[in-house]
This record gives sequence, C-alpha cells and structure tokens, in this order.
Amino acid sequence: MIKTKKNKFFISSIIALILIILGSSYFIFNDKPSSKSYNEFLKDIENNKILRVSLNKSSKLTILTKDGAEYLTDNPNNTTLKEDLLKNNIEVKESNTPPLKDIMLTLLIIGSLGTIVFLSLKKTSLGAKNMLSADSFEAHKDENFSFNFSSMAGNEEAKESVKDIIEFLKTPEKYAKYGARMPKGVILYGEPGTGKTLLAKAVAGEAGVPFYALSGSDFVQLYVGVGASRIRNLFKKAKKNGKAVIFIDEIDAIGKKRDNSKAGGSDERDQTLNALLTEMSGFNENEGIVVMAATNRLDMLDSALLRPGRFDRHIEVSLPDVSAREKIINLYLEGKPHKDLDIKDLAKKTSYFSGAKLENLINEAAIIACKESSDYIYDIHLDKAFSIVVAGYEKVNKEGIKEEDKNITAYHEAGHAILSKLVLPEDKLSKVTIIPTSKGAGGYTLTIPHDSSYQNLSYLHNRIKVLLGGRAAEEIIFGKNKITTGAYNDLKQATNIISSMITSYGMGESLGLLSLSELQNLGGINTSEVLDECKDTVYKLYEETKALLIENEDVLHSLAKSLLDKETLYEEDIYKLVS
Repeated sequence: MIKTKKNKFFISSIIALILIILGSSYFIFNDKPSSKSYNEFLKDIENNKILRVSLNKSSKLTILTKDGAEYLTDNPNNTTLKEDLLKNNIEVKESNTPPLKDIMLTLLIIGSLGTIVFLSLKKTSLGAKNMLSADSFEAHKDENFSFNFSSMAGNEEAKESVKDIIEFLKTPEKYAKYGARMPKGVILYGEPGTGKTLLAKAVAGEAGVPFYALSGSDFVQLYVGVGASRIRNLFKKAKKNGKAVIFIDEIDAIGKKRDNSKAGGSDERDQTLNALLTEMSGFNENEGIVVMAATNRLDMLDSALLRPGRFDRHIEVSLPDVSAREKIINLYLEGKPHKDLDIKDLAKKTSYFSGAKLENLINEAAIIACKESSDYIYDIHLDKAFSIVVAGYEKVNKEGIKEEDKNITAYHEAGHAILSKLVLPEDKLSKVTIIPTSKGAGGYTLTIPHDSSYQNLSYLHNRIKVLLGGRAAEEIIFGKNKITTGAYNDLKQATNIISSMITSYGMGESLGLLSLSELQNLGGINTSEVLDECKDTVYKLYEETKALLIENEDVLHSLAKSLLDKETLYEEDIYKLVS
C-alpha cells in the first residue's frame, strides 16, 4: 500500500515538472521576434519604414514595419519618444501593463516554485505519516497463510499449551458457557532457535486468523512517541480484522524492567511499553485478539508486563530431546534426496542442538552433497556438515603449519580426549583432529554429551577437568614455561562453569545457597571471597587433571603420535588407543 502511494506521488511529480518545463519553453522560445539596435530603429524612422510602435513598461519596444516584419529594440524610456513618433506619422500603441508573455512567464516561474515546495512538503508529510503508521506491518490472511502444527516438529508440550487458545479463537462461545476468558497475552521463552516464532505462526495458521509479526526493535525509534503511536495503530488495525494474533519477537527490546530514577518512564522505550500495557488492558477478550511475544530472557522483563491480565501465560519452548530431534531431522529432510541415513544416530549426536541449528546442519549436508555432485545425501555428508557446524571448515592448505605447532596441538587434543574417556565415560568421544579450522582453532576434540535435564556437581567438576586437559598436557610434556595460548577458549568455558557453580547454583562455600546477582541488587557486596574460591576451585581441579594425565602418560604419547601420523582420529580408533 505504501509502495503504491510512493509510486503515484513519484509519477505525479514527474508529470508536473514536465508540464512546467514545456510551458516555460513555449513562452520563452515560441515565435520570439528578432532584435535590432536602437540606432537601427532610428534609421528605419528616417527611411519611413515604421508602421507602428508598441509602448509599455517593459525594457523593450515592439516595432512593426510597413512590410509586415516585427522586431524588438531597447526602450529608452524617453518622455519625448511618443511625440517624436507621432510627428513622423508613426502609429503608437500604448499599454500600462507588461506584455502577456512576460506575465505568463512570471506566473509559470512562480507556479514552478510553488509546485516544487508543495511536492516537497507532501513528501515530508507522507514520510512522517508512514513512520507513524502500522501499514508496513505484514499481515497474513488465513487464505494465504497455511503454516500449522504439521509444518513444525517437536515442542509437543508447547503445542499442547496453546491448543486451548486456538479453540478460543475458533469457537469462543464454547468457553463462554463456562465463563472462561481468553488469555490476552502469551510469553514464549527459551533458548534461541527453539521455534518460538514458528509456534506463534502455527497458532494463527491453525485458528485461521490474520498474523501480525514484528520485532520489538520496530517500535524503538529516534523520535519519542513514534513507538507508542505504532503500538496504537497496530492494535487499531488488528481490531478492524476482528480476530488476530499479534506476535512481538524480542519483546525485551521494549519490555525490560523499568528503573526507579526520576527520569524513568519518560524515554521512548518506557513510553512504548506503557502504550502496549494500556492497549492490552483496553481490549475485550471477546474481540478475539491474542498477543504473543518471544524472549530469551524472561527474568529481564518488567513485572507489569507479566502480571495476570497482560501476558497471562508463560510457555517454555525448550531445546528438543532425542525423540524430538529425530522428528525435526525427518521434517527438514523432506523434499531433499537422501539415502541410507542413520537418523537415530544423528539425533543422538546432536545433543543440545536447537531446531534452527538442526535445519542449518541438514542444509550444510545438502550443500556438501551438491558440491560433490552426489545423487543423494549420505551419512558422510552429514558427518562433514556436523563438523562444520560445531567447529568450522577445516583449512585446506596446511603447508604453513610448523611441526612444532602440530606437536603441541597433538598433545593438547590428546589431553582433552584422555580426560574425556577417564572422567566422562557416558559422553561420546566422536572425533579428535589437529587440522586447524576457520573458527581459529588449531584442532579440536569433539565430545557429544548425553541428554540430561540437570547437571550435578560431580559432572560439572569432570567437565572442567576435560577443559583443563589440554593445558595440563602442554605443561607435563613441554614444561610450564612452554605453555601456549591454545587453551584460551577452554579456560573461558571453565571460568564460566566455575563462576556459575559458586554464584548461581549454590555449589560453593563463600556464598552458600545465596545468589550473587540478587545480593548485588542490595549493594555493598564484597566479591573478593567469591573470586578466591573460584581460583582455589580451578587450581584444585587442575592439579587433579595433571595427576590423571601423569598416571596415563604412555597413553598420552601414544594418542599424540597417532594424531601426528593420521591428523584425524574417529571414535573406533580413539577407543582402541585410550582403552
């Protein structure tokens, strides 16, 4: 709609300018008389060639000769000119107004300037109107919008949680008999890529109602009040359609907790949030409008947004389990040529993969199969795609890698592999390689964790030991002064786990069962004890890691030598050496 208005505006502007140019050209260039000097004019008077002279207020005189020719000459504005002409029996045509051509040309110039100013003002007003309007928000009607539950796999619990909302939208009278009201708002929360947007689309598709999808950032604008105006226009537009689903992605962009400062509530984000809360309180549940929103951080949202009457229902869209992953993989393989794939094994390998990450994995496998001109997607393509998604593309040119660096990398990755086998036997050690990747890793050890809803203290300690295994192997083999930067990412992950254990999970001594984030809201918290405990914990686990590697130093050498020889070891080879 906006595009059509812009096209009409552009076409009308071009037509107006063309007419102005043509009109100006006509009056400037059409039938313009020739010019003569004033002296030549005086000679024509002496020679009795002049029939008529037109006098007016312009700077030129119009001369008509007896042979019918017409020309222009300068007007001397002499008071005796008329008398002199009459004495020579020359007809004088006198006018107090400028010539019509001059008047028309002046009007055209004024009209041109006026038209340009008018079009500029109109364009500015249209731009401001479009900036404030909700016309740019895309609405999918049920006849053109066929997305439903069969279009997405997994998330069975989340689907079950929204089925009553679909029934409300379809048959509100059924629930009216029981005096039940439709939830005004639904918050979908969970990890990125788990399918929150897909679930909202499926609700609209199943109910057959218009779907308005936009992001929280669409309401945050430079000018204060624009976001609030867009909220009001959006709800007004939705009400015209009767029943509708409004979906706001990344709602934390406007729905974060408001501060208690004096300036609170005056900025653009707070005004937009206030407008959203007002609109949600203002419409009747009988109108059949449901507002669904998605966020990755439910704890960051304002309490006024989450109270009953606003976003009544909070639904977690979690990472898929092994059964759901199998269904998602099968869904994304539909329409793609594949053969002899072990879907169950792939579902087990992809622990903690989101639906979006699984789609990316299948797409990468399809690209690899296409590059190799394969008739089908095979397991080998999925294995290559899995390595790419997890670790990045392997470097093709390895000639520039020094032997010393390869040696260090081999022992580093062997340290990870041995610790994984010793302390995390339930996790699957799938691949160890010393080939550098496009993500900056000199090599990597691919361990597939088993599916688990919770992780206990013992598992977290062992996970840290596996992360520290690379640095420990470097120190044991090459000495403390020869350790490298290769453990950068390992130490980063270990630090994150230890800090969470002590500050968030209640697994430390310095804070006990208290949460640091909540204590910091009170102010005056000394974190030095927490830092000391984090350091003591990582040092203790590092010493235990070194002790385990020293006990198995012969296996460390054996595994490192195999890596230097073959560069990449897979599950069967690793278990033969490590066991």
